[in-house]
Amino acid sequence: MKHFDIISIFPNSLDSYFSTSILKRAQEKKLIKIQTHDLRKYSTDKHHKVDDRVYGGGAGMVMKVEPIVRALHEIKFKNPCLAGRQEKSKIKIKERIILLAANGKQFTQKDAKRLAKYERLIFICGRYEGVDARVEKFIDEKISIGNYVVTGGELPAAIIIDAVSRMIPGVVGKEESVQNESFSEGVNLEHPQYTRPEVFVAGKKKLIVPKVLLGGNHRNIAVWRAKKSKGK
Repeated sequence: MKHFDIISIFPNSLDSYFSTSILKRAQEKKLIKIQTHDLRKYSTDKHHKVDDRVYGGGAGMVMKVEPIVRALHEIKFKNPCLAGRQEKSKIKIKERIILLAANGKQFTQKDAKRLAKYERLIFICGRYEGVDARVEKFIDEKISIGNYVVTGGELPAAIIIDAVSRMIPGVVGKEESVQNESFSEGVNLEHPQYTRPEVFVAGKKKLIVPKVLLGGNHRNIAVWRAKKSKGK
């Protein structure tokens, strides 16, 4: 079973997504386990404060280093599912700590395949103006999901978990779906797909499924799909 741990100040924000469709079934089949951790529980401040003003001045607030490091320690060494097994077998759990940040490496399908090889992925979801830079001393890598800014790291974490989970055998019903989809081979995008009806009329538009897909000649179909895939 692959474990995903999410450190966030809004630990329930992703519940609805993780409890539907493919990810729900993957958890029920015990192929993956997703746990969220409320960062505020690791604050020693009486108000459970996890952010503070920026040294040197500037707008916004920055998330504090202490609660994040405390949460990482708790998750890494006191997780009953993995830490106990690690202690018993003396084998180090293969894990990766990821900070979601706008200035991180841009996430790709190649990263999804790479990260799928780890037993546990721990995600730190930043908010406000980001996290104290000293947090980077306790992580393995920084990842961004694109050249734009979102409110927090929760949605990027969900996207990565979804993409990585698809690489785990048994999560997607048909392995062929994963092997042939977009970005499965470098930068190529998947060829156009069609289903019934063969002819679709909408107003003055008459849209017809390409004849090559209706002939049953698998060689011709393969050639057509290869030509239609972007990047070739």
